[in-house]
Amino acid sequence: MKTLKNNIILTAIAGLVLAGGLITFAAKAPEQTTPSPQKAPAAVEQKTQPQTPQEVTLDKTVKAAEDKSSTTTPPANANEYTAVSSLNIVNNPSAYLGKKIKFKASFDKFSTLGLDYKPAFRDSQKYISFLIKRDDVTDHTIPLSEMKIFIKRSEAEKFIDLDSGDIIEVYGKVFSDALTDAWVDTDKLVVISKKKKDEDKKS
Repeated sequence: MKTLKNNIILTAIAGLVLAGGLITFAAKAPEQTTPSPQKAPAAVEQKTQPQTPQEVTLDKTVKAAEDKSSTTTPPANANEYTAVSSLNIVNNPSAYLGKKIKFKASFDKFSTLGLDYKPAFRDSQKYISFLIKRDDVTDHTIPLSEMKIFIKRSEAEKFIDLDSGDIIEVYGKVFSDALTDAWVDTDKLVVISKKKKDEDKKS
C-alpha cells in the first residue's frame, strides 16, 4: 500500500515538472514574423531614345602633311563607279544596293548621323559621317539627311578645311537601305572647288 502511494506521488511530481517545462518552452519560442514583401526587380534594360545628330568639328591640330593631290584627284579605278545624282539614290536606295556610285554635291558638315546604328552598323570610334546639301533647294540650306555617308576618321582628317558650300565628289558604295534610306561607305572623297576661295577671287 505504501509503495502504491509513493508511485502516485512520483507520477504527480513528474507531471508537474513536465507541464512547467512545456510552459517555459512556449514562453521562449520565437515569434513568427511575416516576411517582408520583395521589392519589384528594377528594369533590366531601359529603352534609350536615338541621339540627336551632332555637328562635328575635326581637330586641325592633328592634321598630317598630306599631298594636296590626294584630296583633289579621282581614284585610279574611277571608271568602275556609276555617275548618279544624290537625289536619285535616296529616292530608290534599294536599286543601288551593293553598287559602286559617284556623285557631286555641295558639302554641308561633318556629323554623327547614323553612327552606331546596329542594322547598318558603323562604329563611331572608327568612322564619322557627313552631310551634303539637297540639290533641289537653292534658296536656303537643307541637308540631305536621307543619305547617311560614312568615311573613316583617319581619312576624314585630310578634309579638315572643308567648309559648307564646298563642292565635292563622293566615290562610294551603297551598303544598306535600312529605314528606306541610303547608307553609303566612302571609298574616296574628292574636293572639286572651294566656295570661299572662289568668292574671294571674284571680290
